[in-house]
Amino acid sequence: MTDTQQGNATRVEIEYCTQCRWLPRAAWLAQELLTTFEAEVTELALKPGTGGVFVVRAGGEVVWDRREHGFPEPTAVKRAVRDRVAPGKTLGHSERAK
Repeated sequence: MTDTQQGNATRVEIEYCTQCRWLPRAAWLAQELLTTFEAEVTELALKPGTGGVFVVRAGGEVVWDRREHGFPEPTAVKRAVRDRVAPGKTLGHSERAK
């Protein structure tokens, strides 16, 4: 059973490409997710990678992969993480934006 299925907070991981120098983008997204899901996320890890990787995982499952979806808008990633860690949670004004 995953952390979310047990109703517990969960771990989020952002794997980013060091060759592409995507650490600032990953760190900014990490800040956005920690601010939005401060009660639901117990840990957020930044994982250095190579080869153009930019993947967001929540509870061990991929919720965003740059190779499939392109670079994420923060609201899109927040929705994907929310659906995994806190279904039903409102994202407030950012969710109403198109």
